[in-house]
Amino acid sequence: MSGREAILSRLRTALRAGADDAARARAVQQRLESAPRGVIPARGQIPEEDRVRLFCAMAEKVSATVERVARPADVPQAVARYLREKNLPARVRMGSDERLRQVPWGSEPSLEITVGRAEDSDLAGLAHALGGIAETGTLVLASGPANPTTVNFLPEHHLVVVRAKDIAGDMETVFDRVRETYGKGVMPRTLNFITGPSRSADIEQTLLLGAHGPRALHVIVVDGD
Repeated sequence: MSGREAILSRLRTALRAGADDAARARAVQQRLESAPRGVIPARGQIPEEDRVRLFCAMAEKVSATVERVARPADVPQAVARYLREKNLPARVRMGSDERLRQVPWGSEPSLEITVGRAEDSDLAGLAHALGGIAETGTLVLASGPANPTTVNFLPEHHLVVVRAKDIAGDMETVFDRVRETYGKGVMPRTLNFITGPSRSADIEQTLLLGAHGPRALHVIVVDGD
């Protein structure tokens, strides 16, 4: 018996369940099909504009910076402005996400856009979030060929574009949207929930930004289509 089989055997014994327990199998299948919701906190159940403001406030509370722009056409200027303020090269890495490709990058001719997986030399990465969670200031990013996960974690500066209307009050609503977008049972390989820049206080309880990923997170909230 392998170690895995031994562990599963002990769990079945503790649960008084057999390996071919049909009732338990049906219960698991029913839960997967129904996707039951847990308790939904009230703090995120507010009008859209209040929800966006709460998201921005919570994101800033966990050391992210936030800028709101009126429309997608304003994104290139927001990206270039951030890079200038941080004294970074006017160069950013992003995936081939269709929403980002439709942004008029030519309106900011000094900005160099490279497309593909992030490399060690990239200082800034740009991604488009599937959604946001107002109650915690969390961004939700789905992986895929057009959204390399390396862009989210390898560059020191992580810039994320999110539409205001995609900011939900709670995590459960975002999961509903993922199921609706991709089809039930066909999830992205990875869903990254990002709340603020990377941080750790493992060493002497001293907070260190950028310990396991980007040391800066900048969120660009697009109010209109």
